[in-house]
Amino acid sequence: MVEKRLILIRAPGALVIMQRRIRTINRRTPALAAAIVLAVAAVTPGPSVAGESTVSVMESVVSLLPEWPGAESRPKEPEGTAVAIMPGGYLATNDHILGGAKKVKIRLNDGRIRAAEIIGRDALTDIALIKASMDFPVPPIGGNPGLGESVCAIGNQFGMGLSITCGVASALHRTGTGFNEIEDFIQTDAVINPGGSGGALIDGQGRLVGLVSAIFTKDSDANIGVNFAASMKLVLRVVNDLKDHGRVIRGKPGFGVRELTERERAALSGAAIDRVARGGAAIEAGLEVGDVITAIGGRKVRRVSDVPSAVHMARPGDSLDIAYIRGGQSHRASLVLRP
Repeated sequence: MVEKRLILIRAPGALVIMQRRIRTINRRTPALAAAIVLAVAAVTPGPSVAGESTVSVMESVVSLLPEWPGAESRPKEPEGTAVAIMPGGYLATNDHILGGAKKVKIRLNDGRIRAAEIIGRDALTDIALIKASMDFPVPPIGGNPGLGESVCAIGNQFGMGLSITCGVASALHRTGTGFNEIEDFIQTDAVINPGGSGGALIDGQGRLVGLVSAIFTKDSDANIGVNFAASMKLVLRVVNDLKDHGRVIRGKPGFGVRELTERERAALSGAAIDRVARGGAAIEAGLEVGDVITAIGGRKVRRVSDVPSAVHMARPGDSLDIAYIRGGQSHRASLVLRP
């Protein structure tokens, strides 16, 4: 018998979702506990790939020091990480690190502390943008790494200053982890600890491929390396809007979806449309309640959580190619997101 319980705990530098799993085989079998930890837990490291190009990226990464308005809101782990994302001193980080902070400072790798300001925050993706009082070299931006490709995480682990840990890219386009409403995660087994949130995920060529965000680990006799970094496609989508508008501007697809039933899943995978907005984008595109969406913008849809992640990569006015099934037949539609 297996029993699962979810517990959500928030703290700057550490958003924790604990999943308790109790498996009973007989009365002598001990209970096992599992935990999902956001940008917090340590896991078994993969092979080291940190070369000169990776180490040079440390010049683009800083420790983040949020300033809270009162002692009552100050957490036990009050530090995080941020990485240069565009010229002019702009740094990307995680929204949950900031918490109730209204002001922030950064600490350079040599120990100097400089002022910074919060430009914008997006809770739906857990991504934030800050601007420092000095400029930093922006690392080259890369796409998603290949499965099994070596990657390294750079972060302010436990507030001790920047360090590098390495592993591999284990999976791409992870959604439905329960951390954020909109997710597009790269899964990796690189070691990450408290304070590492907002750090850089770097490939073997020294390219920035992700923003360190989440980890899954087992609190038992074995550790598993299931850690997450937001993809650069999602990070850039968010920070560009935060820089230009102070918030993320998202389009409206004009439909809602539900998970497929067990019976439906025996024949196909996707997300079923269960509502459409009158006069909305979905109606205009010819979509109907009951259609099963299998891909959006070329990205496969396997579950409900894949839909907002795919839709919100686009902006109002953008056209999305929708692949769907109706009456057992495959169809395609062009949906233009409404403001």
